[in-house]
Amino acid sequence: MNDKHPRSEQFSLSMMYGTYADILFVLFPFLVLGMQRLWDGRLYETLMRPDLSIAAAILAGLAIGKFVLGLVTNRDLGRYKERIVFFIALTLFAVLGPAIILMLSILGSNQVPGFVAFVQPILLIIAISLYSTAVSISNILTRFDTEGADSGAGYGDATADTHHSGDVRPGPLDLPRRSGNDPL
Repeated sequence: MNDKHPRSEQFSLSMMYGTYADILFVLFPFLVLGMQRLWDGRLYETLMRPDLSIAAAILAGLAIGKFVLGLVTNRDLGRYKERIVFFIALTLFAVLGPAIILMLSILGSNQVPGFVAFVQPILLIIAISLYSTAVSISNILTRFDTEGADSGAGYGDATADTHHSGDVRPGPLDLPRRSGNDPL
């Protein structure tokens, strides 16, 4: 076994902890509101307020940002752009749109229908899942980009092309080196 496998597992574990730390950071204010309502004996009211839809909308916005980051990371990964655009559309269609509609409907209505108590937690779970997926995809594509640059033969290497003979030929973005006599 080579040394890359444990590093890859460690990187994945670190990304998982970072992702769930982001999710917990977003959910913390809503947890505080829920605990206050629980203290007052009005926990069911939390499910009938737009709090969970707001949290879902925030996570959906963060997910879209991560998907876009994965999309623009490297031009050579264009073969994945349809999949990433699909996840962006799915996030808009399945989470962000319904969350905004629920927020506006709850705030604009005197009587909130009972199904809202079931829809909002499901919407939040979907938002958490899509955000986790977005972070994973973005990190995989970013890692793929940097691993290619490190190896000198991958997608991310745009500065030099090494041949079998050992000579280095300038790549499309290679700039001339400054000499020691140049000012600046």
